[in-house]
Amino acid sequence: MKWNRVAVGLAALAVLAPLSACGSDASGSSAGSEFDQAGSGEVSGEGEELSLWIMEGTNPNAEPYVEDLKAAFEDKTGATLDVQFVPWAEAHDKFVNAIAGDTTPDVAEIGTTWTPEFAAAGALMDLSGPVEKAGLEEQLVPGLVQAGTVDDGLYGMPWYAGVRSFVYRTDVFDQAGVTPPTSWDELVAAGEKLKKANPDMVTLPVPGDSEYGVYPFIWGAGGRIAEQDGDSWTSTIDSPEAQEGIEFYTDLALEHGFSTPAATTWDEADLSDAFARGDVAMMISGSWTPRALVEANPDLKGKIGAFPIPGQDGGISPSFLGGSHLGVFQGTENPDLAFALVETMATGDLAAEWGEQSGFFPGTKKLLEQVQAEEDPVVAPFAQQMVEGGASLPVTPLYGQVQGKKTVAAMLQSILSGDASVQEATEQAAKEMDAIFAAGS
Repeated sequence: MKWNRVAVGLAALAVLAPLSACGSDASGSSAGSEFDQAGSGEVSGEGEELSLWIMEGTNPNAEPYVEDLKAAFEDKTGATLDVQFVPWAEAHDKFVNAIAGDTTPDVAEIGTTWTPEFAAAGALMDLSGPVEKAGLEEQLVPGLVQAGTVDDGLYGMPWYAGVRSFVYRTDVFDQAGVTPPTSWDELVAAGEKLKKANPDMVTLPVPGDSEYGVYPFIWGAGGRIAEQDGDSWTSTIDSPEAQEGIEFYTDLALEHGFSTPAATTWDEADLSDAFARGDVAMMISGSWTPRALVEANPDLKGKIGAFPIPGQDGGISPSFLGGSHLGVFQGTENPDLAFALVETMATGDLAAEWGEQSGFFPGTKKLLEQVQAEEDPVVAPFAQQMVEGGASLPVTPLYGQVQGKKTVAAMLQSILSGDASVQEATEQAAKEMDAIFAAGS
């Protein structure tokens, strides 16, 4: 996903670390900024202008949305907006430089995996108070709240997100007499029938260069990637529960033969390409992909369905919920007005408009429930996954380094290639994670 294109690197952390050492923290008060009327609906900004950064490309045609946003915000507060689009590939470095140079915008879209980093650097304001005052606490999608929470403070307002579930060929399932599985045993049984009915297709690819397919099975087996104790993190990817989930996932390829050896080096783009070519019966993929698959191969129109990732014995296995928050930066001269902008963008008609145009889901339960109520057979299962089974990665900037080093992907590839057992590979991954956690603590 686009918000994960730029991993948090050592150089970035080295730039931000001095900020924390100079008195900033994640308290939301180090720069003297404070909320007063934020969340009360009594904010006036007549004659004022706020700066807003939005990431470029998530919404292919964002200009109409921006014009609607400007008009709505001026009508609500009297203030105007200066909107700048920032390419995802340049965004992380741009934020780091702006934080170091005290040139941050008033409000910005922030990838969910970056929010803990910028909060820990003291660059973001704690939105907990205004969110509570506005009565929004119970309305926000829990997984996105978790990703934006640092030391009990909320530093990122959920804006939009995507989640991974199963995408499948409805025609292939129908011809094989297969219905979407609702447990891990049913998933294996469905795979066996599909493999027998379609020996020339890849039943279920297990991509070795993508970490996001394995997380639902770690979480679904009751495992965790890492655990926090005070200010310290310790990897638990080698726990018995995590190993059970990883073994089930990799055995879809190794024991059941649902995958292909080529998938050992596939990333998510390779996975989508294979599905678009018509070579794949089902795959774990993002809520943003069905539209792109049909665009790549119009013959797939009407032949794509989705279902939540089954739980081990029923229910839903959690899946990584990634997207963007909206953050208010400490340098803003009008925190109340800045939060009014955040609330305008994250709730109501404008949040729904952005979600519809971008193909992602809004960050409030009410809007997600509306999506589910539409009963679109491709969209509704992803919305259900997001509401009932959305999960966060370890909420620490250090996990960006784990991702940057591709620790989990390397673990998967070593198992899928036969170079290591699940126990050996997970122990190596845990050792590598713990070294990163220790160095950054």
